[in-house]
Amino acid sequence: MNDGYLGEDYIIIKALENGVTIIGLTRGKDTKFHHTEKLDKGEVMVVQFTEHTSAMKIRGHAEITHRYGSVESGSTPNKNS
Repeated sequence: MNDGYLGEDYIIIKALENGVTIIGLTRGKDTKFHHTEKLDKGEVMVVQFTEHTSAMKIRGHAEITHRYGSVESGSTPNKNS
């Protein structure tokens, strides 16, 4: 067990469009992609940083909720412009 790892925080990702991609990136000397998930509109995924995952990349329009608040990634073009 890695005592320096704090993995109690969860992140909630809600897809606001079809095809939102979540990519997990590894820890260590070389950062690499290690896991990919795809969500469709309305799907929700609860994720957590682990001893293997140091970062996540989210592509597409999604709402990301975490202990510091919420943020929206990407955006769909405004149909009225």
